[in-house]
Amino acid sequence: MVDLSNFARVVAKDTGLSIVSTLRANGTIQSSLVNAGVLDHPVTGEPVVGFVAVGGTRKAANLRERPRITVAVRGGWEYAVVEGDAQLIGSEDPVPGVDAERLRVLLREIFTACGGTHEDWGAYDRAMVDEGRVAVLIHPDRAYPTAPRG
Repeated sequence: MVDLSNFARVVAKDTGLSIVSTLRANGTIQSSLVNAGVLDHPVTGEPVVGFVAVGGTRKAANLRERPRITVAVRGGWEYAVVEGDAQLIGSEDPVPGVDAERLRVLLREIFTACGGTHEDWGAYDRAMVDEGRVAVLIHPDRAYPTAPRG
């Protein structure tokens, strides 16, 4: 099992602001900015890196076709990188053991794992449904721990 403690520590420095990189069909890299965090997988309980994406984005389409992903997070002069395979969970990406209610809670768990808070969780939940949001969970097979630099 890959140790995600360093990634989680760096995430906490700046609300998980991270760059994720996926592969396009032509083999080139597509990168985008997300908020990522560490949480337990809703079915297996294993630690994963998660973020929330709009289901209709190019990033989501890339991951459905080619699930390999790299996520890099920075906090101050420290950074951490995780590589692995992504799993999408959403209305268009059903997973046994994750019904609509569990998905609603999972999207909140990812948001809070990134350091997010919300004053109106009902509004948050409605926005997630209206925007077709999907949970992206990265099953890590490699992590690059870093030491502080100055």
